[in-house]
Amino acid sequence: MTRRRRLILGATAAAALLYAAVPRPSLRATSYSREVYDRRHRLLSLTLSSDEKYRRWVPLKSMAPSLVEAFVLQEDRHFRRHPGFNPLSLGRAFWRTYALRGRRIGGSTITMQLARMRFGIESSSLGGKLAQILAALRIERHYSKDEILEAYLNAVPMGGNVEGVGSASLVYFGKEADRLTLPEALALAVIPKSPARRASLQEERLSDAAMKARRGLFHRWVAVHPEDRREHGFMDMPLLMRPPGKLPFFAPQFVQAVLAEDPSQASVVSTLDLTKQRLLERKIRSYVERKTRVGIRNAAGLLIHYPTMEVLACVGSADYFNPAIQGQVNGTRAMRSPGSTLKPFIYGLALDQGLIHPASMLKDAPMSFGGFNPENFDQDFAGPIHASEALIRSRNVPAVRLSQELASPGLHGFMRSAGIAPLREESYYGLALALGAAEMTMEDLGRLYAMLANGGTLRPLRDRMTGLRNEGRRLLSEEASFMVLDMLKDNPRPGQSFLPAWTRDSLPVHWKTGTSYAFRDAWSISVFGPYVLAVWVGNFDGQGNPAFIGAEAAAPLMFEVVEGMRSAEPRMTPPLRPDRLDVAQVKVCAVSGQIPGPFCPHRAKTWFIPGRSPIKTCDIHRELLVDVRTGLRACAPGPGVKREVFEFWPSDLMKIFNLARIPRRSPPADNPACGLADRSTRGIPPIITSPQPGLTYSLRAASLSGQTMPLSAVTDADARQTFWFVNERFVGRSRSGEPFFWTPQPGRFVVRVVDDQGRADARDVNVAVVE
Repeated sequence: MTRRRRLILGATAAAALLYAAVPRPSLRATSYSREVYDRRHRLLSLTLSSDEKYRRWVPLKSMAPSLVEAFVLQEDRHFRRHPGFNPLSLGRAFWRTYALRGRRIGGSTITMQLARMRFGIESSSLGGKLAQILAALRIERHYSKDEILEAYLNAVPMGGNVEGVGSASLVYFGKEADRLTLPEALALAVIPKSPARRASLQEERLSDAAMKARRGLFHRWVAVHPEDRREHGFMDMPLLMRPPGKLPFFAPQFVQAVLAEDPSQASVVSTLDLTKQRLLERKIRSYVERKTRVGIRNAAGLLIHYPTMEVLACVGSADYFNPAIQGQVNGTRAMRSPGSTLKPFIYGLALDQGLIHPASMLKDAPMSFGGFNPENFDQDFAGPIHASEALIRSRNVPAVRLSQELASPGLHGFMRSAGIAPLREESYYGLALALGAAEMTMEDLGRLYAMLANGGTLRPLRDRMTGLRNEGRRLLSEEASFMVLDMLKDNPRPGQSFLPAWTRDSLPVHWKTGTSYAFRDAWSISVFGPYVLAVWVGNFDGQGNPAFIGAEAAAPLMFEVVEGMRSAEPRMTPPLRPDRLDVAQVKVCAVSGQIPGPFCPHRAKTWFIPGRSPIKTCDIHRELLVDVRTGLRACAPGPGVKREVFEFWPSDLMKIFNLARIPRRSPPADNPACGLADRSTRGIPPIITSPQPGLTYSLRAASLSGQTMPLSAVTDADARQTFWFVNERFVGRSRSGEPFFWTPQPGRFVVRVVDDQGRADARDVNVAVVE
């Protein structure tokens, strides 16, 4: 072997080894756009990459074959046959550009174009062109033709800041690359030759320059596919294309939240329903525009499909682009005071713990709870009131009283179990927690109301179609959840003067409002059909407005959305059905809410949980013998004596009736001729309410003689006076229902009260001295 041949072989071997040692380059960009779709795969938003490009990676198999073939036909017909560069094309380009000094042409193959785009090669000079060829060889060394073509089609410039056919098909035509028609595929294929001119749209149509280029490409196409000649007419028709500036931008706060949950996920199919999203956006925008005159400038809303816990619509603010209202804040995740929207859960816990049923009588009167003196929104008191009415009318005192009576878990424990965070210790809020002292988000409230509709089982919200269903945890019984919703359905709509049952085909709406302290937040939340809808009206900066009242500012908006939903879905079914639950409808006294006694004149039906709801026979209505001549109670039947039924209200409730200015007819006074022994066996004995059992009362050593202790008791309606004894020593008397103030001394005592009917109660009390 000659020396020359050995040198050639050595050089060839070295070149082969060097070629084999070329490292594998990456053909992908460093960042890509991210896209979010609704549940029907309608685009909600397409984000820009970190370098401000619309760039998506679409696999070659997910592109229409006509699109792929059109690009090869337009850009590099011999792509499948050359090693990365085409010597004939390069020679022709060199001859026309440099020898003939004609229009500059590149002669680059698809692989060379990919090399230039991915490695940033400046190929306008001969040295740059050589670097481009070497880079193309490097790519061909490590990738198959399909891999190269896939990378090229995902990197090719498609006008403006649009890169790749996947982005172009979505931006310009609103569809995926595998659904492109032949006219659309050919239109995209001609853009890379001159992106600035051919992607410049004329009135949202393909430009004249691109139309001309597409016709030229079509002629070459039919030479290969003569069966497509029938498409010729379409090539002269205008092609509608959407400019990038008109890309969808729906539910921006929701989209941002979904993308933030998993930054690595490029494409998300969310649970959102674009039709319902548009409805909610339209209703909120229209409502805010109409109410601007009263200072309502912002609102938010959330729609949940509670059987699946999927978020179907989410409006974080009335106008995302309005900085005056901080429109980019997500109102569905902002921490706000819920006001009275928490009251249904107090009643649900009380139902589960056997404290009440819907017709139970509660007290709505001025009360002090260790220095906390709750008032109602209307600064008035309704007196004795049924539990269902107290909830519907959102009375504060009954809710606080029930909250105080709850055993563990109370409202604070319930909220902690529900995952409400951040939540301080229970002592921080005290009983004000019942009135919305702890802040939470609209999403939190939505989950809690969905829990009622799901039979007391709390489950997390879902915002994407992937993932397993969470079975959740039970916070209330199915029975209590049903009864709470049943009470809420009787809440009259704003301005409604009739019952929903009076209308034909009425849709039950189980709803509650809330107003936070200083009129900062107005809430309205409802359960209807398979949905939970939450609406908030307020300002993100916390500025109050007297117009921010739940029933007046938020409820009308909520019902506008409900009616819009009902129009689209006229056959909605209510949530929980009682026939599957351990509940029964029982008759109770319409006045007292207790099991009817023999003399209750009016009865009503209420729901009852067997073995759990409180059972007590009504002792309000009693039959008396009345002397028709004196009007006093008669001692025995006889001439001039009639039987008559009277209401016997305990002194505490009678006092509430008086405060609420509700007149009640009192039983007649006793006949002095009747014996006390006989009277003491009738009626209800007094019940001492102060001093309270189990407490040690403290006296300050510096002022022993000037300190008093109130002695009070609840008495029956026929009692007029109470007599107080301490260790069997008479200390004084007071009118029925009024306290007697005793001056105590240190020690242990037995306090006894006797009413003027001879009925009595007693209680131990311990008094200590402190410095």
